[in-house]
Amino acid sequence: MSMIDTVRAEMVAAMKNKDKQRKDSLSMLLSVLKNKAIDKRADLTEAEEFEVVKKEMKQTKETMESAPADRTDIIEECRARLAVYQEFAPEEMSEEEIRGVIAEVISGLGIETPTGKDKGRIMKELMPKVKGRADGGLVNRLVGERLA
Repeated sequence: MSMIDTVRAEMVAAMKNKDKQRKDSLSMLLSVLKNKAIDKRADLTEAEEFEVVKKEMKQTKETMESAPADRTDIIEECRARLAVYQEFAPEEMSEEEIRGVIAEVISGLGIETPTGKDKGRIMKELMPKVKGRADGGLVNRLVGERLA
């Protein structure tokens, strides 16, 4: 079952429960997912679906942070929307899991003692493996620690 079908089913349930705020959040997410599939002219992969959800979460956080402090209505709406989006977001990798993938990549590349010069090669192999499940900044920092 694709994420579009899941979001649609959740939206129907929210309508039946007369939960307008949840329904609106799901409707917005469904719209973005459908538009991405239309742009691609094919069904979205799971990674692409997660990418869309993460992008929406990021935009909602930015909206919440840029809202004036006296506009509590906007801030509360963003918090509620983030809670709904979180249900569909991918499980984030822990630092330990990321370190394990880094070790795998380094051994897979045959690098005995990694140095700063190897960082580009390591990141090129590593990022597709953790894309959408780990923050790029965190991955970069952990690779830097490993190389130091």
